[in-house]
Amino acid sequence: MATVLVIEDEKTLRDNLVRILNAQGHDVITAADGDQGIRHARERRPDLVICDILMPQVDGYGVLAELRARPETAAVPFIFVTASADEADLARGLQSGANGYVTKPFTIAELLAAVRRWLPAGQDG
Repeated sequence: MATVLVIEDEKTLRDNLVRILNAQGHDVITAADGDQGIRHARERRPDLVICDILMPQVDGYGVLAELRARPETAAVPFIFVTASADEADLARGLQSGANGYVTKPFTIAELLAAVRRWLPAGQDG
């Protein structure tokens, strides 16, 4: 299965994401803020990143920009998970280079559909 990096400052949501992804057989790495997420991405080279936008330290856009700027993480699929459902925010996220966007609150089915869409074949659970 795939290694998924979850970058989310809200502990309850982070724990729920881990539980959902673990149930699909994925190895999950977590980070509570953008700085930690960038470090984990560089060190562990995940197959997929799921990242909140509004976080302390470095926000999701900053995380995405940093990962896209480095050859070793530039091609890693990146999904924003955020409470902002505004069309301008969605457009900004996709224009920034995100592959997908899941709006909170989301269903397990919505999350897993996004994960399956962006994981390499054979790693999607």
